[in-house]
Amino acid sequence: MKKFVVAFVAVFAAVPAFAQDAAAQSVSVAAAGTLGWIALAVGIMMGLAVLGGTLGQSKAASTALDGIARNPAAAGKFTGPLILSLALMESLVLFAFLIGFFLQGALQTALAVVK
Repeated sequence: MKKFVVAFVAVFAAVPAFAQDAAAQSVSVAAAGTLGWIALAVGIMMGLAVLGGTLGQSKAASTALDGIARNPAAAGKFTGPLILSLALMESLVLFAFLIGFFLQGALQTALAVVK
């Protein structure tokens, strides 16, 4: 699975490198197609960020609840670090959304230039 994700990211990261042809034309239909691929990559990036965040949060919550089930007296010691770790994981997902929204805005501006 990791090899597939690395290959998938490498393919989408290489697409902008082929956006310009040898004559270095200004903006063409090929560039608009490349912008479409970049927009798709941004959507996939946002989806993967959400997937990673939810998997991390579910693993953290599962481990904390498992520890509380084994030792209920230590529930107070688990709560603070659990909430902190969940907040940090969620902030990473929000940063990914913020980057995605900025990239979508840049793409819309670039598409307006193409048209």
